[in-house]
Amino acid sequence: MTDKIFHTIGVGVAFSPNLKANIYEAARLSLLFESTLVLIHVGELSEEKEQQLLDILQPFIDQNLNYEMVFKTGDPVDVILSISEEKKVDLLILGALQKENLVQYYLGTIARKITRQAKCSILLLIKPSVERIACKHIVVNGLDDPKTKQTISTAYFVSHKLGSKRITIVEEITKQEVAVSVDDDKSLRKSAIVKERLKHREESRVRNIISEVPDAYKKDLETKTQSIFGKRGYSIGHYAQFIRADLLVMNAPMKSGFWDRLFPHDIEYILSELPTDVLIIR
Repeated sequence: MTDKIFHTIGVGVAFSPNLKANIYEAARLSLLFESTLVLIHVGELSEEKEQQLLDILQPFIDQNLNYEMVFKTGDPVDVILSISEEKKVDLLILGALQKENLVQYYLGTIARKITRQAKCSILLLIKPSVERIACKHIVVNGLDDPKTKQTISTAYFVSHKLGSKRITIVEEITKQEVAVSVDDDKSLRKSAIVKERLKHREESRVRNIISEVPDAYKKDLETKTQSIFGKRGYSIGHYAQFIRADLLVMNAPMKSGFWDRLFPHDIEYILSELPTDVLIIR
């Protein structure tokens, strides 16, 4: 694995109250990841808008930030997706909205559509901040899936760059995998044995993946594996919220088809109520 995963970071720029915070978050990550930053605004170019963005970016320009601004009119989803593809964006940063009077977050229609359709990785921010807030604990899915190896490796890369102290890899085990009907002491013991075997199997698989992560990314980092039983996506989201993780890293779902629209992906549970900042790896 190279020391640069995200070569180009894109951020959707709307002239909203969170404008400065969103740009600060994106610019900080661009410097940390040694990436080019592309600011994408859906709207007409004007000197006033350009100057406002330059004023916000100035502290990072002083640190040699490599950046580009793109202004384009059209449908917001189409514009952001097409510019991201044109500029070869590896990581697209989007802000999430807070439901009024409720302590939970959700994606607006535009952000949700972009998240589902984007061909690059997505970072969803629920509380962008002008001042840097340390990312101390990262939770990452450890699903038995071909994409998980890349997701875990990327989580370690991000953890290393952000100076995180802890990373927890969560293996979600569904009730169907246990598949033992508990109606007496004997079946209860059998269920416990099956769960323990599944737990050991999953932990062994994840340890093999961790062993291939560069040692530099694991230095001074506490790693923990955690098996949880429940609905995939839903369980890890609640776990990340319960332990107050600063970032949840997830595999991107496969391309949606007819059956996927009937039966939601794991990631849909996360998108419906974001537990923390979420990084979706493609």
